Amino acid sequence: MNKSVIIEDETLVAPVVVDDVAPQAMKGAAVAGPAYVVLAGISFSHFLNDTMQSLIASVYPILKDAYSLDYTQIGLITLAFQFTASLLQPVVGHMTDRKAQPFSLALGMGFTFFGLLLLSIATRYPVILIAASLVGLGSAVFHPESARIARLASGGRYGFAQSVFQLGGSFGTSMGPVLAALIVVPFGQPSIAWFCSIAFLAIVILWRIGVWYRPQIASRKFPAPQAHPDAPDSTRVRFALLVLVALLFSKQLYVSSLSSYYIFYLIEKFHVSTQAAQLYLFIFLAANAVGAFFGGPLGDRFGRKYIIWLSILGALPFTLALPYAGLYASAGLTICIGLIISSATSSIIVFAQELMPHRFGMISGVFFGVAFGIGGLGAAVLGRVADHMGIAFVYQICAFLPAIGLLAVFLPRMPKPAR
Repeated sequence: MNKSVIIEDETLVAPVVVDDVAPQAMKGAAVAGPAYVVLAGISFSHFLNDTMQSLIASVYPILKDAYSLDYTQIGLITLAFQFTASLLQPVVGHMTDRKAQPFSLALGMGFTFFGLLLLSIATRYPVILIAASLVGLGSAVFHPESARIARLASGGRYGFAQSVFQLGGSFGTSMGPVLAALIVVPFGQPSIAWFCSIAFLAIVILWRIGVWYRPQIASRKFPAPQAHPDAPDSTRVRFALLVLVALLFSKQLYVSSLSSYYIFYLIEKFHVSTQAAQLYLFIFLAANAVGAFFGGPLGDRFGRKYIIWLSILGALPFTLALPYAGLYASAGLTICIGLIISSATSSIIVFAQELMPHRFGMISGVFFGVAFGIGGLGAAVLGRVADHMGIAFVYQICAFLPAIGLLAVFLPRMPKPAR
């Protein structure tokens, strides 16, 4: 991981720069390709990070029974976690745009460590909220800078690098229900403390990545990259960012409806056990991970706009059918939904980064933050709806969310060099 990666100046954003090199070496950077060891390390760290985060939603049935919580209170736990992450991620991204911090990732993982430890011993609802907020704080520190490292190690294959990074997170999210079913359900809330060992492993890996990252950056500032002559003007950029936020809203709110309440939906409608419901949730989240991986390379090859269009709108027939399907058909439909709708993730993020390359950390933080914020607020609102109208009604109204994918037609055509 100590091997330096040489990339072109225009692929970096101020003030993250590389040492001065000869023009011939700079031109050979793309030929060298991605730094696979670094990408694997940051993706595995993302896997560990999101595995721990997904435990929060996976232990909801345990917390609900132990503390007599209603759906609104369950939604507020998700809000405490995701609102902290969404509020702070743009701030962290802005700070690292000004001065990169190579060891901030290891520090952020420390907050996750203490959050899990507190959650394992919490006996009161406010303490559970504080523990969830600490895990959210760790996520806020992790995502913006790790996305920058993935791009730095991409060798010019930005969609591929973002997909590798997202793959780790998506599979980590899918592992939470399985680990909860195998460990937390049989052994109870105190067993959450065992997962602090995962946080410690992530701290070690991220510290090692920080050692690789430190020589790649310098404190001096470079001028902001020049805009491509065919790039959209500032008005179209702002409008395109709003469209991307709306598309992310439709995708993330639907995914949040499944990740937060699908277990309860299966238990209530089909009378399956908690462990069986967690395994069905794992099936959806695993499909989500696979779709997230393939979306980035497909965006590199065919254009991100078309992948965004097809992935969000393409999930609509399956989401409309889900509320009326049986147990096994529901499992099949969630596989299709996960594969299709998650393929937009990498393309949305890279598209936004290319619209504002001079604010890479901030824009990454904003979009990761928006994703977490939508998930948190959506979970709270949907929990309130579920309390009053029933959990089945939630999936009937959420089924129409992918129709927002029609807005992708308003995204500008990006110049080829930016892809």
